Amino acid sequence: MRFAAIGLDHRHIYHMVGGLLEAGATCVGFDPATSDERVLAGFRERFPTLTESAADRLIDDPSIDLILCAAIPAKRSAIAIRAMRAGKDVMVDKPGVTDFDQLASVEQAVAETGRIFSVCFSERFIVPATIIAGKLIADGAIGRVVQTLGLGPHRFNRTIRPGWFFGKRHYGGILADIASHQIDQFLHFTGSDDAEIVASGVGHFGGPDVSDFEDFGEILLRSDKAGGYIRVDWFTADGLPTWGDGRLTILGTEGTIELRKYVDIAGRPGTDHVFLVDRVGTRHIDASHEPLTYFRDLIVDIGARSETAVSQRHTFTVCRLALEAQAKAAWLPRGLKRAPEETP
Repeated sequence: MRFAAIGLDHRHIYHMVGGLLEAGATCVGFDPATSDERVLAGFRERFPTLTESAADRLIDDPSIDLILCAAIPAKRSAIAIRAMRAGKDVMVDKPGVTDFDQLASVEQAVAETGRIFSVCFSERFIVPATIIAGKLIADGAIGRVVQTLGLGPHRFNRTIRPGWFFGKRHYGGILADIASHQIDQFLHFTGSDDAEIVASGVGHFGGPDVSDFEDFGEILLRSDKAGGYIRVDWFTADGLPTWGDGRLTILGTEGTIELRKYVDIAGRPGTDHVFLVDRVGTRHIDASHEPLTYFRDLIVDIGARSETAVSQRHTFTVCRLALEAQAKAAWLPRGLKRAPEETP
């Protein structure tokens, strides 16, 4: 399988390209156009043997099967649609779309071309701990799943953020962007085909210089099988040795699974910690060596026109629910007012 990368505006392009290369695919080239020269420099450092080429040439090359895209979020759908209409499948970074018009246009392009539009939900697809959790649930380790609690904290890293990062029209809002990860996990681990956004909210609690930037968001959602709560934010403290303490707790009728994906604070070293509480006791599972499946499954899907990596319906449902949560989100107050002191 031959692929190319267009849209080097976010560092997620690194694991998208790296994952496919590790799975045995061949990268034909990449378009060096970028809004952030630091992302391009990091790409060249990681993949020094890859060839640079203009986007037009890559899209028009009939030998290329797949286009990867981590462009500015609001521009991803247009690149994806153009690639699909040129006969190529597409993998984009999340969020795949930033508004309902983009989603409708992508859905139409998929229907008319039969191509694959896959969003790389990296907090599940490139996290071995989520694969172990899926196996435990399938084996009945915690009974029937009734609720998920998904936390997606991120480090702000203000000094390395390009200008578009702060503009909602570019990134779509914190729920459309980051919370798409947790919506994906809710649907996947609860076995839900769809869900209802019961309530959602966004707010800004950080510095006053970017007062319109959404640095906190939450969602309460429910399906016919389970409920879920999601919290995402940009408040990871500098003392944490990684970009965020991403966690997922899965509640079952006979136990719980907690994933500490990126760090076990003040505990075991490394990533991908799975904690299981079941009928017989508690257990820690080191999931860091579990093989990833998304990239190799997508390669199979491109050749066989199948849906083993992720279904197209699931991808579109995640995108729609994230947009619905963003659209109905209440603006949270910047801080609670202090109650007046009682008079003695």
